[in-house]
Amino acid sequence: MTIRKFQFSVYKGAAALIVMGLSACAATISQDGLEQRTSAAIGRQVGTFTIAKTGEETGGRINYTARTKDGVTYQCYMYSATGFQKAMSFGQTPHSDAICTAMGRGGPAPGVDSKPAASCNALLKAAGRC
Repeated sequence: MTIRKFQFSVYKGAAALIVMGLSACAATISQDGLEQRTSAAIGRQVGTFTIAKTGEETGGRINYTARTKDGVTYQCYMYSATGFQKAMSFGQTPHSDAICTAMGRGGPAPGVDSKPAASCNALLKAAGRC
């Protein structure tokens, strides 16, 4: 009878370890940290955009959408240290910067010049680019 109780407590302990282990795989960045990194990536002040559709992949990658108040939408991702990574590095694993791409404008990305090159060579003429 004591063996049966021992086995039951071992199963409980194993289940607790599995739950703790899975929770250690989750990203550890706060919402404020996510907003600060997004602000730097898109060049907007914190509070002038909202973060939505946040999803997490294995390894601490966070995918999300940032939408500014003037309607510009960005697809972003970043890597956040997981609980396990923080534990193994004694809290010294940093989070990455956010990487964002403007979406849905229909034109070139901001800062990309859509005019043809100033110099026109034979190859560009043959391609009909100048």
